[in-house]
Amino acid sequence: MDMQSLASALEASLDPAQNKQAETALLQEQRKRGFSLQLLQIVASDAYGPTARLASALYFKNFIRRSWTDEEGNYKLPSEEVVSIKRELIGLMINVPSNIQYQLGDAVGVIADSDFWRRWDTLVDDLVSRLTPDNARINNGVLQVAHSIFKRWRPLYRSDELYTEINHVLSKFGEPFVQLLGNTDQLIEQNRNNKSVLSPYISTLNLMLKLLYDLSVQDLPPIFEDNMSSMTSLLHKYLIYDNPLLHTDADSEAGPLELVKSGIFEVLIIYSQKYEDAFGPFVEQFVGSSWNLLTTTGLDTKNDMLVSKALQFLTSVTRMPQHAQAFNNDDTMSQVIERVVLPNLSLRDSDLELFEDEPIEFIRRDLEGSDSDTRRRAATDFLQQLLSQSQKLVTAVVLRYVNQYLSEFSRNPPANWKSKDTAVYLYSAIAAKGAITASQGVKSVNELVNILDFFQVNVAGDLVSDSDVEPILKVDAIKYLYVFRSQITREQWHDAFPLVVKHLGSSDYVVYSYAAIAVERVLALTDAVKQPVISPADVKPLSAQLLQHLFQLIERNPDSAKLQENEFLMRCVMRVLIVLRDGVIPITDNVLSHFIKITTIISPNPANPRFYYYHFEALGAFIRFAAPSQPQKIENSLYPVFVNVLQNEIQEFIPYVFQLFAALLEANPSGNLTSYYTQITQPILSPEFWSSRGNIPALVRLLSSLMARGASHIAESRQLEAILGIFQSLITAKANEIHGFELLESIVANFPPSILDTYFATILQLLFTRLQNSKTETFSSRFVRFYHFVSARIESGLGADWFIKHANQVQDGVYVQLYLGIILPDTQKLARPLDRKIAVISLTKTLTESSAFAEKYKKGWGFTCEALLKLLENPPVIASTDDSIVDQDVDDMSFGVGFTQLQTIKRPTRDLWPDVTDVKSWVGRTLRDANALQGGKVKSFAEERLAQSPGALHVLAMYMSK
Repeated sequence: MDMQSLASALEASLDPAQNKQAETALLQEQRKRGFSLQLLQIVASDAYGPTARLASALYFKNFIRRSWTDEEGNYKLPSEEVVSIKRELIGLMINVPSNIQYQLGDAVGVIADSDFWRRWDTLVDDLVSRLTPDNARINNGVLQVAHSIFKRWRPLYRSDELYTEINHVLSKFGEPFVQLLGNTDQLIEQNRNNKSVLSPYISTLNLMLKLLYDLSVQDLPPIFEDNMSSMTSLLHKYLIYDNPLLHTDADSEAGPLELVKSGIFEVLIIYSQKYEDAFGPFVEQFVGSSWNLLTTTGLDTKNDMLVSKALQFLTSVTRMPQHAQAFNNDDTMSQVIERVVLPNLSLRDSDLELFEDEPIEFIRRDLEGSDSDTRRRAATDFLQQLLSQSQKLVTAVVLRYVNQYLSEFSRNPPANWKSKDTAVYLYSAIAAKGAITASQGVKSVNELVNILDFFQVNVAGDLVSDSDVEPILKVDAIKYLYVFRSQITREQWHDAFPLVVKHLGSSDYVVYSYAAIAVERVLALTDAVKQPVISPADVKPLSAQLLQHLFQLIERNPDSAKLQENEFLMRCVMRVLIVLRDGVIPITDNVLSHFIKITTIISPNPANPRFYYYHFEALGAFIRFAAPSQPQKIENSLYPVFVNVLQNEIQEFIPYVFQLFAALLEANPSGNLTSYYTQITQPILSPEFWSSRGNIPALVRLLSSLMARGASHIAESRQLEAILGIFQSLITAKANEIHGFELLESIVANFPPSILDTYFATILQLLFTRLQNSKTETFSSRFVRFYHFVSARIESGLGADWFIKHANQVQDGVYVQLYLGIILPDTQKLARPLDRKIAVISLTKTLTESSAFAEKYKKGWGFTCEALLKLLENPPVIASTDDSIVDQDVDDMSFGVGFTQLQTIKRPTRDLWPDVTDVKSWVGRTLRDANALQGGKVKSFAEERLAQSPGALHVLAMYMSK
């Protein structure tokens, strides 16, 4: 493919109508050497047009993310290509348009994660050498590159390696950075009346504020501490700076001044939180300026981030007792509430427009736990911080305003409904103490207020009334119950729950969505003894109608993107199915038809990862509870839909579909392998599916389920060798070694020794090679568990002697080295109770049933006995199986990166010896029975082989005598 054709294919990859064909062509092209450099050539050249250049930068970013290094940190690209990319990328990024800069910046970040700084130790010198005294365009490019690299430090935990990297940067970048900050200040002053020259310098200042945060996020750099007076003076100057040339006409989009001041507040927040000793003397001036800014800044949405950051700074400052005291009187507190808190809590016209025009965005901004920097959230946090410092004073002052707003509402409800909204929001803010948790909402409340009385007098009527209530007031009422849900008793919820469910029938998008949010969370709510607050018995009579209505709301707009925008409805479907459990069986056909319809609609365009995550969780719950009683029907219905996902390579759905296929197989463990599954077995063995790390855990589970149901078919079809090839590939990579052992244990568990005999020596050779050349703690632990897994399965024709035979085929005598050097010592390191239990059973059966240990490894028999007794000092206790489903917090999940486990069908830990409950008793009984059966041999071996360990002999005798 020539360069023009490549550019055309890249451009087509952004067009949904041509995307699939273009992606296929690009996948073929990327296998060629030098592909990444061709992408950079297109990015660099004006000849290809802005769309092709942007598409090339996007593809380059994703290509680097996939192809830069393997799990071991080794380069996947040829060394000369790596060198060329590093040499060309920085200069290129400095000179391209900003939209392309951002994409290349992400690629630089990926490379830096792997290489900076030890494998890219020239980078900072390169950046510094490109800085200029006054060329804003070049400087902004350099600073954007630097920010792409240094922002990686923000979420990291401190470590010696991290601090070494930061010190390396500061030693080279710190002085030029401080100098450039001063130069930029002077250039802004010199060009304050020349907008075209001024604007790029303001952009420079904005980037430098981001870097100031990056460089300070872990620790206060000495060079910043030495220049604290001049730097804080400069920050304060631009916090109060104004220039009409930088004003913008847009009401909704932040302009350059708003961005700079927001960046200053971000720096001030971290300095006030982390570096009080150095920054404390300079705080006062910023507090006064923040107050002035908050009381003079308009309500336009373009100011939202700035106001939010200013409030966050004041919240941070009021954590310092000396500053909190300034607010500790009635007059001051009243001014704070009236002039700062209330204007930012009250509804604006822009909020109402959002409610009407973009309701899903309104919900996400309003919902507790949202990441949005909203005025309401920031004002609430500020108020609650003041409350924590002066509870009586703040409560008294706020209640005066609450009552004032409620009085205004009562005088003319249709005209003054916003007053009630403000009152309810304000009351909720001071009623809640501490963080609002995802599982229980508010866990602690202000003892100076009565949340139930307030609800009954002022809020409940909005839930009960069927007419003449503003939709936002209904939302307020539902949200009040949602936020304070754990403070409401079971009996009170018995009355309130039907009222919330009723609002699922509202015609207003936000009202019915909030009703779904509240229903889902209340159904998940448990009391102090982990019993559900809403009994499943109360839900079952409503379930068919409830699910049907939720599905109708989801399917109201059949457009793919619109259908999947509201994850809250699908999460509610999931929760109802979890509560309903096998109560879903009578309505299987209806529920199944909706799942098939929704999957079919969203498959061509997966647009909302949260929606389809909950969709597949809900489908998992349905399979878990409905499939065991009617596996054939559900398999027949879902198979075409799932196969369509695989055939059309819908990457976002494939890991979920593999998990669901496995759950379907596991729902009917005694069934034969139907033609549906035999048809997918060969395709899932192909390397294409295994090349994505996100597929691997799901594929291992699916293969394990296939082997459990159809080992004979797999053996007859000669597919076992392909599965063993996959195992070999998995254990060569540290990132996948656990999955390799899981697959190997499934192979050993499901195929008879007559088949395994052909391959086992080769399997062991692969394992021994890893142990010798690149052993990790995880690999060693899983190998030891695997040994015991084989050794304990004597009833299946395996056992220690079978392992010994194959190990010594690899190398004569290797077993003794392995057993004494790795297996016995690392057995004591096994941490999981189930692994320790398997080891106890393995060692006990070795003592009682191994011919090799009885006749050949006589010292080994004694060592084995001592290892067993040491394990029994802390006997493993297997927890009873918990059938509950653990919630996954989607805010902590990285969709599309790695594997996402479906909690509703998470595979339970399987105990192959469930009858062995008290391991000490089982060991004693097994030893006694073997001793009796073998004419006293066990006791004789013990007396002979533990002669040098009288303590061990005594303990063993005690076990055998019980």
